[in-house]
Amino acid sequence: MAGEDTVERLRRWENSGATWEVLARGADGIVIALLSCDAGEEMDRLASADRELLDYVGDRSRSDE
Repeated sequence: MAGEDTVERLRRWENSGATWEVLARGADGIVIALLSCDAGEEMDRLASADRELLDYVGDRSRSDE
């Protein structure tokens, strides 16, 4: 998935009222859990090493930081 696509996917997730949480961050990229807006249940995962996504997430570990 291209960088802008991953950032847009994460933004759409946030705009729908849901949250996300970084599960892993390393030299191979980042793994993000996409959580439901009601119970915080993991609904999907996003894994990428795209620079745009890494820049967007920055040093946050959750979307609500």
